[in-house]
Amino acid sequence: MSKQIQISSQFDYKIEFSDPPKIKYASLYEFFSLKIWGSLPSQFQRLISKIYAKVFNLRISKHLIKPYCKIHYKEVNYLDQFTPPSGKTEYHTFQDFFVRQFKELPKVHTSHVWPCEGVLCDIDHVSKIQKTNVKGDIRSVHQIFGIDERLICKDYVFTNVFLHNKNYHRIHAPIDGTITRVQYIKGDLVILRPWFYKNNPSIPAFRNERINIDIKDNRDRTWHLSIVGGPAVGTIELPKKIILGAKVSILDEIALFYLGSTCCMISPEMPKQNIKNSLVYMGAEY
Repeated sequence: MSKQIQISSQFDYKIEFSDPPKIKYASLYEFFSLKIWGSLPSQFQRLISKIYAKVFNLRISKHLIKPYCKIHYKEVNYLDQFTPPSGKTEYHTFQDFFVRQFKELPKVHTSHVWPCEGVLCDIDHVSKIQKTNVKGDIRSVHQIFGIDERLICKDYVFTNVFLHNKNYHRIHAPIDGTITRVQYIKGDLVILRPWFYKNNPSIPAFRNERINIDIKDNRDRTWHLSIVGGPAVGTIELPKKIILGAKVSILDEIALFYLGSTCCMISPEMPKQNIKNSLVYMGAEY
């Protein structure tokens, strides 16, 4: 069930909430994800995910697009705002639909925006994010981003946005700035769905493979992004221009997911409107 709360602002902004599904046996799903699937070698997880992802690259899979849209989107003409990727004139596979591109990016009315679309499943000051046990290794939030704990201000804000399969799956720069770090961290591919992990919805971000990108804004503040993979994620792809020292403008594309994903961020700002379990939209005011 979803609901809307009208917020009075100069942009007449609406906050939508996504109530977490009531999973009857959530603890069993968590056990399967972390203790059974998660105990398998990472190479095996990637192999199974790769095989699964290939199904959506088959030509026949394009016939899933229309019924999928009918089930998941209220707008009859939902796809009209998008175009197939890589200059294609039509969707050849379901994967083409999954990595669809906006015909026109949203209009920006602020200096910082949400980099992606999804459910804000976790948010708090860095100092309040609980640690998690990964195969006997107790990890803190800074380890998601692969940096020294001393480099993160405790007053900065951690957010975790879960991108459902139906969401737009391109990640964009939340600010104007300069890329100061790009890092790949190997890891598992445990299930991403936050409602499987009632005590800590960000558990997958602590242990899954991910790409971390730091962007320094024009006030010399660093925004840390962690682009986290999961089961069936065939690839996390970065545009060629996303390299150390590159300048990015707000809403420049910085990453692309091929199936399933989560995007974590540590920022010097608290979101103006959104709270936990609200829906966020790429390009909307952060």
